Amino acid sequence: MPPASHSRQHEPSSRRLRLVYDGECPMCRRYVRWQRIRTEVGKLELIDARRGSEARRELTDLGIDLDEGFALQVGERWYHGSEALHRLTLLGTRSGVFNRLMYRLFASPGRTAQFYPLLKRCRSGLLKMLGKGPIDNLDRK
Repeated sequence: MPPASHSRQHEPSSRRLRLVYDGECPMCRRYVRWQRIRTEVGKLELIDARRGSEARRELTDLGIDLDEGFALQVGERWYHGSEALHRLTLLGTRSGVFNRLMYRLFASPGRTAQFYPLLKRCRSGLLKMLGKGPIDNLDRK
C-alpha cells in the first residue's frame, strides 16, 4: 500500500456525504451513475430510497418525503429536492459533457428550483409507465 499523501488539497473531506435516491427510476439511476463528485470533497455514498437503511429511517423521522425528491446529506445537514440537486451540482466536477451540462443548468439555486418540478413530473410519469409504485417512506395511507 503506498504511503498516505500529506498534501491538503488531495485529502478527502471527512464530511459525511450521502445521496438517497429512487433506485427504481431509470432517470435517477443514470444521473447518479454519471454524476462525478470532486475528489477533494470526499466519497459520495449512494443509497436506494426503496431499501431499508439507516439514512431512510433518519429521513422518515425528519418528515422528508422521498417521493418529492432525493435527499443529500453533507456533514450533519440534509438537503432535499431542488436544494439537494443544487448542492450536489456544486460538489460535482466540471469534467465531461454531462457534468458541465449539469453545472450550467443547476449551479443557480433559482434555475434549479424552476426546473425541479419538471424533473419530478418526468420521474412520476416514467415510474407510472414502468408500473412502479411510490417510495412511500412516510406511510401515507
